[in-house]
Amino acid sequence: MSRIFVPKDVAALALGADAVAAAIAEEAAKRGLAIEIVRNGSRGAFFLEPLVEVETPFGRVGYREIVADDVASLFEADFLSGGDHPTCIGKTDDFPWFAGQTRLTFARCGIVDPLSLDDYAALGGWKGLKRALALGEIGTLEEVSLSGLRGRGGAGFPTGVKWKTVAMAKADRKYVICNADEGDSGTFADRMIMEGDPFCLIEGMVICGLAVGATKGFVYSRSEYPHANATFARAIEIARAAGHLGPNIDGSGRAFELELRVGAGAYVCGEETALMESLEGKRGIVRAKPPLPAIAGLFGKPTVVNNLLSLATIPFILAEGAQAYADFGAGRSRGTMPIQIAGNVRYGGLWETAFGVTLGEIVETIGGGTATGRPVKAVQCGGPLGAYFPVSLFDTPYDYEAFTAAGGLIGHGGIVVFDDTADMAEMAHFAFEFGAIESCGKCTPCRIGAVRGREVMEKVLEGRGGAADLTLLEDLCETMKFGSLCALGGFIPYPVTSAMTHFPDDFRRAGLPAAAE
Repeated sequence: MSRIFVPKDVAALALGADAVAAAIAEEAAKRGLAIEIVRNGSRGAFFLEPLVEVETPFGRVGYREIVADDVASLFEADFLSGGDHPTCIGKTDDFPWFAGQTRLTFARCGIVDPLSLDDYAALGGWKGLKRALALGEIGTLEEVSLSGLRGRGGAGFPTGVKWKTVAMAKADRKYVICNADEGDSGTFADRMIMEGDPFCLIEGMVICGLAVGATKGFVYSRSEYPHANATFARAIEIARAAGHLGPNIDGSGRAFELELRVGAGAYVCGEETALMESLEGKRGIVRAKPPLPAIAGLFGKPTVVNNLLSLATIPFILAEGAQAYADFGAGRSRGTMPIQIAGNVRYGGLWETAFGVTLGEIVETIGGGTATGRPVKAVQCGGPLGAYFPVSLFDTPYDYEAFTAAGGLIGHGGIVVFDDTADMAEMAHFAFEFGAIESCGKCTPCRIGAVRGREVMEKVLEGRGGAADLTLLEDLCETMKFGSLCALGGFIPYPVTSAMTHFPDDFRRAGLPAAAE
């Protein structure tokens, strides 16, 4: 029986993947052919979606951008045997977009049936958990520390340090929280894992729980991700039935339970303390720190709060060893990063590679430049509150320290490309506007600063600005950066000041002098 893979990732669904799957089933039935349609996740090359693959004796063969009307001609071309067709890309693994990647976290995404335990185990699933149980708490903590894994949510804090802090804390109850509140513009890696490889996240959270002494975990997701939430909720049920969750993890006598919680869409709930407030049933407002969540987090108990990508990487580290992960990367940025390339770009999607590739390579070589064919003007890295990088900084290595030195952020790995028609003064206005809408209101610098910044930029864009407004903007950014309670207010200055610094002509046209003048 031929196995045909049709993604059920949201990007593919938006482009008609359900209609394609239905057409394939109908055509096969009409021809009396026995087939199995597997609804896998996406491999991340969204410019190829819906990417239909067929399992053949010589590997999986892909057919790109398929619509329902293509299905009859695919059968005529004997695509079940990998036959030639105008949409054929050959062996999928050999296609340049996939062949050039180093996939550790996303090794199974787009390959397996997301809800098949057999598929997951066949490609190394649960191997990391088995080794963690053999190593014990101290051994597991040491592996995570030696790997050099850092938080993939923005701050880049060493994961091993956070885990050890929770492990050493004395309490009658501890928790693990997966921050899957993926709200940054141009990001979709969390969604892809939840839709395409959910057991990977479950395994990572179980390993974490066993290592730090936690018996309960929460995945905090977004209401905007209904498909991901439905798939992940089902994956929890399947894992629990198989003994990978519950009171006796894989017969070890150790307990860990997992629960999916869905937020209401507040951007600030991506901040760990606001997230915990939401989990406790309260309004999502940032808490003052200290105490740190590792000491007094959810319900006042020691809590590990990690980004989804951090936790989804743990199974590889435990399965293959810390050194296997640390061998990739550059400087203190070890391992790989799933980079999400979006915006005005020719080849949009997720590309996982080791730290150290330059920003220019990501945008021009991997991303293929702009979709419009016009010159690249700016690239925003790290979400809506990330800095704008000009082409002159395209030689910047993609790692935490290099980006910090250049005044930017890696963040969750999102990259949004703009061509030369973008007005960066407008983008500075958007940053303030976004902050004013999304601020929780807890601290004055963010609550008032974002509104005042929006008002000043509106005045500037209307042609009524002057030198005093430039000074005011600089003062506002300084106050927000160092006076805000959390990163939402503290990061608003990044897009504003980077736009003012690197694109002064856009502000001159609006009536402001250059920042250096």
